[in-house]
Amino acid sequence: MEKLEIADMNFEEALQELEIIIEKLESGEVPLEETITLYDRGSELKKHCELKLQSAEEKIQRISLSQKAHEELKIEDV
Repeated sequence: MEKLEIADMNFEEALQELEIIIEKLESGEVPLEETITLYDRGSELKKHCELKLQSAEEKIQRISLSQKAHEELKIEDV
């Protein structure tokens, strides 16, 4: 399986790979060098997921504020 560049992943892809990494690390059957590599990639995937979530939250807030402002304008017009 070819690894995608983290920056090219959507949230779901990154989260799925992160879950696979966590399962491997929790199994305790991974050699030390691979553990370090997996941990490093997992850290980057976690950061990527957090940024995607933050971006989504900001978009939702902007939409909510826009809708609220639109509703307030309607009330003032009455």
